[in-house]
Amino acid sequence: MIRRFARPYARAIMDVTASPAEANDVRRELEQFDVQRRKANDLQELYANPGIENDVKLKITQQIAGKLGLSEMTVKILGVLIANHRINDLGAVADALADYVNRALHVAVAEVRTAHELNDNEEAQLRQTLEKKLGKRVELRLTTDPALIGGFVAQVGSEIWDASVAGKINKFRASLA
Repeated sequence: MIRRFARPYARAIMDVTASPAEANDVRRELEQFDVQRRKANDLQELYANPGIENDVKLKITQQIAGKLGLSEMTVKILGVLIANHRINDLGAVADALADYVNRALHVAVAEVRTAHELNDNEEAQLRQTLEKKLGKRVELRLTTDPALIGGFVAQVGSEIWDASVAGKINKFRASLA
């Protein structure tokens, strides 16, 4: 679920970038920065501390952004989030931005659990199958779940496709009851 406050930031990013593809690049950079922020407790404390001036926070952010090779646009966005005390909510903003970008680029995000890690060929076949079913490009977010025994469970929005062995066993049990 995307948090309500994040949508206006995401919409603004979509408006100031030249294209959905550029907005997607910014999203990736925001996520890259957020990963670093979440890994470092001292950064989380720095951004959460209202006693530390925003100028100090911005200088530290610029140093990190330089090391990560982030674009000027992304650094400006991080500055706005710092000024509005929303930098610790960066993940929610990136999620909302991903939603806007995916809609603009006609991409569906499929959360897929598989019984084992997929090789490149299996992943391509799964993507192709879901793209045919949905009629749009599909971005896969894969996780492994050995409890499925075999097969996969895919979720796109509120739709769920269960092609797992565990799912078939459960259906069979239910039919016997």
